[in-house]
Amino acid sequence: MAKSSGTAGAFDIRTIIALLFGIYAVVLIVVGATAGADDVAKSGGINLNLYAGIGMIVFSAAFVVWARLRPIAVPAADEVPES
Repeated sequence: MAKSSGTAGAFDIRTIIALLFGIYAVVLIVVGATAGADDVAKSGGINLNLYAGIGMIVFSAAFVVWARLRPIAVPAADEVPES
């Protein structure tokens, strides 16, 4: 039985999704942290941008942990079946 040649690494879709969520999360956290009292009052007194950004950071971190703990094995070129 031959071993796989490697893992998907940065090309794993979970890593790309985590990066996108992380970028949006940082934007929401900055917007939420700099929100004025008027903006917070519009949402019923809850800073929704800040809490959504924190939630998205947690989601992004979970995807990175998942991708690191269970990497996708890429088969070697000689293991790929011809169709």
